[in-house]
Amino acid sequence: MGLHQIIYSSRPFGFDAGTLNAILMDARRANERDGVTGALICREDIYIQLLEGPDAAVKAAVARIVRDDRHVDLTLHVDTAIEHRLFGEWAMLHDPAVSWIWTPEEIAAGAAERASSEEMRAIFVKLRARQERPGAV
Repeated sequence: MGLHQIIYSSRPFGFDAGTLNAILMDARRANERDGVTGALICREDIYIQLLEGPDAAVKAAVARIVRDDRHVDLTLHVDTAIEHRLFGEWAMLHDPAVSWIWTPEEIAAGAAERASSEEMRAIFVKLRARQERPGAV
């Protein structure tokens, strides 16, 4: 069974702590059940998520997200086969990304939609490094 990785960005609809907690709880429950791992970077103006795992399970997770009205303007950035997971130990790591990705003005101007697949993957490689070495930039 091959591994697959998808990275997407979307804009939150009705972002607040309760909505975010519900998204994380839903994601962790479904991901643990389906063998999907990943990370969610979120602020009030953007969600960026990496999902990885069995091909069919990752695609099914994205299909659920597309139908979820808490996400709008979903842009798919990476959709590829992989050999190794980047976040294998997390059903869904949450990172609030308060200051280390684009500014709110850059997001409003479409920075996420214009980002290349390499730029989007680099965000998660950086997040992974931050998890291994807290305080790393």
